[in-house]
Amino acid sequence: MVSIQTLKEVIISNEEFINREIKDPVQRERLAFPETSNKVVVFYGVRRSGKTFVLYDLFRKHKGNALYVDFEDDRLSQFDTRDFERLKQAFFELKPHLAQGGDVVFLLDEVQNVKGWEKFCRRTVEREGFKVFVSGSSSKVMPGEIQTELRGRSWNLEVLPFSFAEYVRLKGLDPSSEETLYGRKSVIVKQLFTQYARWGGFPEVCFADSEFEKRKILKEYLEAMFFRDLVERYRITNVPLLDILFDKVFASFATKMSLNSFYRQYHDRLPFSKDILFEYYRHLQQSMLVSEVRMFAESSYRRMRNPAKLYPVDIGLCRRITSADSGRILENIVFLELKRRGNENFYFSGKNECDFIAKTLENIFVPCQVCLSLHDDNREREINGLTEACLHLNVKEGILITSEEEDEIHINDIRITVIPVWKWLLAKEDKVLEITA
Repeated sequence: MVSIQTLKEVIISNEEFINREIKDPVQRERLAFPETSNKVVVFYGVRRSGKTFVLYDLFRKHKGNALYVDFEDDRLSQFDTRDFERLKQAFFELKPHLAQGGDVVFLLDEVQNVKGWEKFCRRTVEREGFKVFVSGSSSKVMPGEIQTELRGRSWNLEVLPFSFAEYVRLKGLDPSSEETLYGRKSVIVKQLFTQYARWGGFPEVCFADSEFEKRKILKEYLEAMFFRDLVERYRITNVPLLDILFDKVFASFATKMSLNSFYRQYHDRLPFSKDILFEYYRHLQQSMLVSEVRMFAESSYRRMRNPAKLYPVDIGLCRRITSADSGRILENIVFLELKRRGNENFYFSGKNECDFIAKTLENIFVPCQVCLSLHDDNREREINGLTEACLHLNVKEGILITSEEEDEIHINDIRITVIPVWKWLLAKEDKVLEITA
């Protein structure tokens, strides 16, 4: 149990810190809140992706009637479900005018540390009319894992590291302006993309000044994700196996990976069962560190029996071995943007291959091919893969994303838009270019 006095100290110190130390946060895109207030808004995502700053931003927007609490605060180490009522009491004693009515906003950070938080949040929203926003870095707050008390009563929003548009805004440019896309500032944007493709979008990394600092931060992230999000959280016993799997996944980004092949390659060197291997791989997915893209097929059996392509949550985490990885880096960035825009994504495999088929919320399919550049050696292969996917889906348009080229190609009534990746990441005007409903 935590005393009322301690809770007041926590509330006041958090308010002072946010108002004094936090500058205007970078506005995050695609965080659409519910029109009605009778749902608990749940921000989930990998650690250090910026969830806390989303809560800080909400606190500043609701200044005077908002409560922010971080449940990783050491002063709250003994906090349990019964203390939620004490927290409300402490808040209303500090702000008695709100006890008589009016909008009240609760912002609960790393809420998964308190067992039973779901019941309190549901009651507070439904019966008392508060607006409640919670965040967590654990799989416990993911839509598929959330407790039954909040099923159908939560509004779940994944917070990913900065998109390129958010990164451009951070650097002081308007990502949607004509001058940024087509004018003199486009040169600056291209330079920014080079940095973004190298270091990724974790906010702390984007704000760091030196390469040494960026490299050190990413190394510490990987270590924390390995030990805290995997070894400790899931009580991993075969740490050497997890270490090899972890390294293999982040070195195999934007490529197909077969766990059966992994088992054949390593089980003689390191004793482990297939069951343990698949369990550890599932934990990697639950930690939100990596996403799968399955082959496009009508049959779920066919989708599952073919190897998935793997994409880490941020390009800064990828193991880069050679300069040839540039094309895969580009592909990983495109995948993350497709995911950010709410699409369900597949890869296409026929006589040729197409990197992505993006399925929008309105069940519109858009084939998307990614390559570093078009040249004599790959032009036919890349275009054939895209047109074959278009014909298979009976659609008339596809997108080919490159690092520099810009063109429009017409083949058998199919229009292929060739566009530089930086421009596609920022373009908003054309619905096809945005690939979103």
